[in-house]
Amino acid sequence: MSASDLLGTKMLLATDGSEEAELATRAAVAMAERTDSELHVVYVEPLPDFMKNSGGTPGYDRELYELIEEKARETLRKLTWRVKVAGGTVDEAHLRMGGVAEEIVGLANELDAGLVVVGSHGLGRIRRTLAGSVSESVFRHAHCPVMVVRAKANPPNRRGGRPLVRRVFSQDVGQASSALAQTRSP
Repeated sequence: MSASDLLGTKMLLATDGSEEAELATRAAVAMAERTDSELHVVYVEPLPDFMKNSGGTPGYDRELYELIEEKARETLRKLTWRVKVAGGTVDEAHLRMGGVAEEIVGLANELDAGLVVVGSHGLGRIRRTLAGSVSESVFRHAHCPVMVVRAKANPPNRRGGRPLVRRVFSQDVGQASSALAQTRSP
C-alpha cells in the first residue's frame, strides 16, 4: 500500500498567513513531496455580514465586493509565494469568498482531495465556543482526513489537555506514518 493510496493524489492547504498557517504550509509541502501529491492552496476571504443577504449570498454592493476580492487575490499571491519559498510546488491556487470553513470543505470536495492541511490557533474552550474554530469545523465536516497543525508554544488549553481533533486524527496519522515507512523501506 502506497502513501497515495492512503491520502489520494491531491492535498489542499488552507492558509491565512498566520504563524500556525506557516507551520501548516511547511507540513503540507513535506507531506506532498513524500506522497507525490498535487498541492492545492486555498485562501478564503470572509465577507462582512452586511454584504450577505439572508440566504448567505453576496449583497449588491459590487464595487466593495470587487475591492475586497482584489485585496484577497493579492493575499493569495503572497501566500502561494510562501509555499514556493518553503520548497513546495503549487499545482493550483484557489480564492474563495465567504464562510471560511464551509468554503474549505466545499473546495476539498470539489477537488476530491485526499487530505486537508490547516493551522490551528489553539483557542481555549470559551473562545472556541463563542468565536468558533475553523480547523475544528473543517475537521468535523470534511469527507477526507484533516491534518491540524499547531505551534508547540501554543498549548490547547490551560490544563494541557489535547483537543478532540488532535486525539482522533493522531490515530490516522500513526497508521499513515506506518504505511509510509513500509513503502519507503527497501
